[in-house]
This record gives sequence, structure tokens and C-alpha cells, in this order.
Amino acid sequence: MQTFVTILVAGILTDNFVLSQFLGICPFLGVSKKLDTAIGMSLAVTFVMVLATLVTYPIYSSLLVPLGLDYLQTIVFILTIAALVQLVEVIMKRYMTPLYNALGIYLPLITTNCAVLGVTILNFSKNYTYIQSIVNAFAAGVGFLVAMVIFAGVRGRLEGNDIPKSLQGLPITLVAAALVALSFLGFAGLAEGLFQ
Repeated sequence: MQTFVTILVAGILTDNFVLSQFLGICPFLGVSKKLDTAIGMSLAVTFVMVLATLVTYPIYSSLLVPLGLDYLQTIVFILTIAALVQLVEVIMKRYMTPLYNALGIYLPLITTNCAVLGVTILNFSKNYTYIQSIVNAFAAGVGFLVAMVIFAGVRGRLEGNDIPKSLQGLPITLVAAALVALSFLGFAGLAEGLFQ
């Protein structure tokens, strides 16, 4: 139990994929203008992260490693994630059409979201078990959600302010993203010292 709580805290706060490891920046900057699309994208990414972990872990440990094909890990994982994203896209188009339309091009980009690939690969580099990997994928998705919601709020506050012309648009967005990332440094060491 202690390990699972540590993995959750680390995935959400201290090792946040977006704000600490800088993975998944494209949807972070592109879809965080509105809170509802930020939440929708985050839920889709979380679902794909957990589903990708559920599928890739057995493929790697039961198929690639015993056959000595573990060097194909990245290619196999990318193909698996692409298939899963297509599945999510079809489901969203059928049952959640407004959200599907709001996410636009960013939904298929989950395939190339390095945070999704990163969570599947880092599960093995951290020597997590199958259950720990699923918990880590869920925590990474929740961390992605937290980062997106916070940044959507920050961007909403920026819209009503008088910003110098040289900082308008992408420059102020990048400055705000850097400040939000710096704020997460305050959580450093929280997961390691949680049960000491």
C-alpha cells in the first residue's frame, strides 16, 4: 500500500510528466485555452495511458523479452498506442461529438504524445510490477489533468490583462508555463519523504 501511495504522489506532483519531465507539451500548450477542452483532453490521455500500460506491459514481458526482441520496444509501443488512440477517437466521435469537435487535431496527436509513450517505457526502467505500472499510468494521467486544469485557469486569467505587445500570444503562454512548472518544484522530495 505504501508503494502505491508513493507512486500516486510522485506521478501527480513530484514527477509530473508535463511540469517536471516536460513530456506532452504540445497538448498542454494547444488545448489549455478552455477548461472544458483541457479536461476532455486530459481524460482521453489518462484513458489512453492506462489502456496502453494494460496492453504494452504483457506484450513486453511475455512476448518481446522471451523472444529476445526487447530492442523493438519503442516501435511496438508506438504501434499499440496508435491503435488505441484510433479506438478512442472512434468512440469519442460516436458518443461525444462536441468534445471530439472541440479537441480537433489534438485528439489524433495523442498518438505522438510523448507522455503516453514515456509512461509505458518508464514503467520498465523503474522496474514496476504490472499493478504498479497501472497505478503509475493512472497517476501520470491525473498529473496531466492537474497540469492542464491549472494552466487553463492561468491562461483564462491572462486573457483579461493588459499584456505588452512583445509578450502577447505564445511568449506570455511560455512564460506562464514556466512559472507553473517552477511552482511544482515545491513538491520535490514529497514522495520520497512520505513514509519516513
